[in-house]
Amino acid sequence: MSFSYPKKEKLKSEKLIGQLFSEGKSVSAFPLRMVYLKTDFDDEVQFKTGVSVSKRNFKNAVDRNRIKRLLREAYRLNKASYFNNILGSYALMILYISKDGTDFDSIDKKMKLLLDTFSKKVSQN
Repeated sequence: MSFSYPKKEKLKSEKLIGQLFSEGKSVSAFPLRMVYLKTDFDDEVQFKTGVSVSKRNFKNAVDRNRIKRLLREAYRLNKASYFNNILGSYALMILYISKDGTDFDSIDKKMKLLLDTFSKKVSQN
């Protein structure tokens, strides 16, 4: 698995996102929370991932977009080391649930913890 985050790996389907939040399970490592759902994709991709930051907690779009960029970058750098041994395909949504801003180092550390928790939970089932 490469260190890229191409368009086909991005979660964009409204139907799938709705299903993800209604039927999905979650893991968290504050300030991050991941909702995941085992599913099948038509385009032979193992994971489709989206990121979200609450408008309630961050009123300015500039702040929300910065945190989303940091989340996507931390995911892109760490996904290869955690997802190589997982079987099946999953839809993932990573949420930033804190009310405070952050920097890349703390998000990267928490993303590693979150992905580790996710991979352990999925490999148990």
